[in-house]
Amino acid sequence: MSLSKVTRNYQITIPSGIRRALHIKVGSLVDFVMDKKQVILKPKVVVDDNQSWFWSQEWQAAEKEADRAKKNKDFVSFGSVEEMKKHFEK
Repeated sequence: MSLSKVTRNYQITIPSGIRRALHIKVGSLVDFVMDKKQVILKPKVVVDDNQSWFWSQEWQAAEKEADRAKKNKDFVSFGSVEEMKKHFEK
């Protein structure tokens, strides 16, 4: 259990262990959600609309697959665009 006192202006300090676990740093955004008689604190990241595609489930799944392939050296490398085109025309 972590206890924190409400100070003037209704401010609280998030205990260090919780900050570390949730990767909350100075300037981080957090969301407060009411659930019955408790408050849930959720770290939030703001993403510009023109970058939101990158964070879709589908794109993130493809990123993980690419990372796996790179780690396992399960990919083909090309010296030029022409080499790549020839490879895929076969």
